[in-house]
Amino acid sequence: MTFRSHTSTVDVLGPWSLVTSKMFWEGFAPGALQSNDRPEIRTVFFTEADWRRVETQVSQSGAAAQIMVTGDGHLDAAVAQVMRFLSLDIDARQWPQVGERDPVIADAQARLPGLRPCGFHSPYEAAAWAVLSGRIRIVQAARLRQDIIERHGDHGAFPAPSVLRDLDLDLPGRKTEYLHSVAEAALEGRLDAEALRSADSDDALATIQEVKGLGPFGAELVLIRGANAADVLPHNEHRLAAEIVELCGAGRDLDDLSDVWKPFRSWAAVHLRALREQRTHEISGSRGTREPRAL
Repeated sequence: MTFRSHTSTVDVLGPWSLVTSKMFWEGFAPGALQSNDRPEIRTVFFTEADWRRVETQVSQSGAAAQIMVTGDGHLDAAVAQVMRFLSLDIDARQWPQVGERDPVIADAQARLPGLRPCGFHSPYEAAAWAVLSGRIRIVQAARLRQDIIERHGDHGAFPAPSVLRDLDLDLPGRKTEYLHSVAEAALEGRLDAEALRSADSDDALATIQEVKGLGPFGAELVLIRGANAADVLPHNEHRLAAEIVELCGAGRDLDDLSDVWKPFRSWAAVHLRALREQRTHEISGSRGTREPRAL
């Protein structure tokens, strides 16, 4: 097996701060990066193109991102996947205008300068997390996920679909059955990120819910944080609804309120959720009691 390295320099259009995005990801349950003082993002994943393991290191130089990928598979596809799960492939030059239309978002942009939502490595990983976290506490689900990585993963990477499909796991309820369905869907291309992104959001959500074990909340998680779609409004995230009430008052209709967020409704929702977690963390005074992110 021959491992190769490839480095690409990509111009990022619109505001971006690797420091802010890295800080966000370090608190992103379940796949949080380990906190460190390094100026780059490092992570490991399987590419959707060929399901080969890839290591990546991302750094920032001005408005450009340097993306280094190492592996034995399709490295160009790996670079594209890194850009997607870090939202670096989004032309965000109009994102500041959302803040000009909504002072609540303007405040979020000021508090989280240059944040780009960091998602799961793939819709497949997001779908697996949706299954694992269903009907149990987030911390328990995170332990289950970490145990799967340690026992069956590849040097820190969540198992590839071909591996997950055949695992006999001791999990609560029907989670093993549902994970097998997720793996099958990924291998059949039904969780392909670009296909989900390019489809109408309602159609994409319906397609995702055809996978056994994925309901409305899981489908939104897969589309918004797996495919990293920039303009999908979550309707099944109760923490976002609570934040809207806190900031804007009760009785506000989320669809009407979010109309001025287009074409960055997902980004606006993630910013509000991130600020809610930041505030919760400050109140609790303990990292261990932080409210975990969902969408």
